[in-house]
Amino acid sequence: MSHHSVPADTPLESRLHGDLPLTAAAPAATAISADATVLTSGFGSVGYPKAVPLALAEDDRDLGLTLVHSGNVGEEIDVELVGSGAVDRRFSYQSSSVARAATDRREIAFSDRNASAIGDEVQYGRLADPDVAVVEAVAVGEDWFVPSTSVGQVPAFVEAADTLLIELNRTQPLELQALHDIYRLEKPPNRGPVPLSDPGERIGASYVSFDPEKLVGVIETDTSDSTYTFRDPTGDDLAIAANLGSFLATEMERSPAFENAAHLQFGVGSLGNALMGELKELDFGGREVVYFGELIQDGLLDMLDAGGLECASATSMALTADGQERLFADIERYAEDIVLRPTDITNHPGLIEQFGVIGVNSAIEFDIYGNVNSTHVGGKRMINGVGGSADFNRNALVTVCALPSSLDDGDISRVVPMTFHVDHTEHDIDVFVTEQGVADVRGCSPTERAERIIEHCAHPDFTPELREYLEDVKRQDAHIPHDIERAARWQD
Repeated sequence: MSHHSVPADTPLESRLHGDLPLTAAAPAATAISADATVLTSGFGSVGYPKAVPLALAEDDRDLGLTLVHSGNVGEEIDVELVGSGAVDRRFSYQSSSVARAATDRREIAFSDRNASAIGDEVQYGRLADPDVAVVEAVAVGEDWFVPSTSVGQVPAFVEAADTLLIELNRTQPLELQALHDIYRLEKPPNRGPVPLSDPGERIGASYVSFDPEKLVGVIETDTSDSTYTFRDPTGDDLAIAANLGSFLATEMERSPAFENAAHLQFGVGSLGNALMGELKELDFGGREVVYFGELIQDGLLDMLDAGGLECASATSMALTADGQERLFADIERYAEDIVLRPTDITNHPGLIEQFGVIGVNSAIEFDIYGNVNSTHVGGKRMINGVGGSADFNRNALVTVCALPSSLDDGDISRVVPMTFHVDHTEHDIDVFVTEQGVADVRGCSPTERAERIIEHCAHPDFTPELREYLEDVKRQDAHIPHDIERAARWQD
């Protein structure tokens, strides 16, 4: 398959290359069967298709779609399409109140999946029988396209689907080509190691290739992404950042793994963005600081602009409108330090381990024994999804769970006796950080973990009750003592 139409070292000068089947969104949507499995691009609320999902939402047919994507998407999918009742089953992330409500009412059969694995699960594990991939691009040729602001599991989805629809978005600059590094893993059982020796290295192409017989339509669009809105850092955010910074400074001096470099990852959201922004002030002692994670947020642009970051490897530019404007205005400069890759590379267990990543993710709550709930309020109601947090929590050299100790002006403790939904077990997390302090629980027994977490992380308004709970249950002859009924009252 020839790809000579994609310049290797110079920016593309046009968006359409070759004799392509141009069409409009409505007929493209009508050609999708009513019970199809639809795989879409999109990660971090950017780089997702807009026109075809809206056309599907307005379709008069009785649709029962299965929807698959590798990260969160924008309102055209997560509000309009889901709200239309056209989706019966969904994998693997959601980010709107409309989608959450449909999931909790079980109107949509939702299955949460780890971000690193969903490409393989679709391609080889038969998670779903894919019919059509609908993706966004900034340029298209007869057997290739250049993704826009995110990559996710698009290369795997395109290979797995029977047919392909490409939305060519003219609001996204052609220069995004310079960010992409598309490398494909071999099929199991002959899959070898990823030949990446440094997060800033490029080992792939700037485009996604596909079988030209799959392409059934190219739809030209001009709709911008649903960009992020991050709140201003709160006092708790700044205190958490200060506590995290103190821990990192100590850890880098303690461990020989960080003698020359620190590889960091942060979860998405306002807290993660605040932590990135605040860490630009941290003295890393001359070490090379590298980001190896899923999402690049505004705080990472701040670190890059301040000269505090060597490079950043991710799968999505999950920016605010201002951050995206900042990126678009100077893509070539940022492309010297930013690489966008498929999620099966950014979240690859072997690479996370190889680079000795310090993974920092947030959650809804954690319990006194170190179990973390990232997805379900009260153990029942779905929020978003596990995303890639498990990929990093289980494979990073040091794993940190960071969150405020309370919620709703201090009325709800986020440190609880027992969490009734567990996404990350006591074996996954090394360090807990709140605005109250830091609990390093490595090497601790369960009750030792509980003592440290209560002492250093719980809000003072809840500390006495948590201490009382622990002292009472410690009378049991049990490795992890609990009073289930008493713990359940905290969830109520």
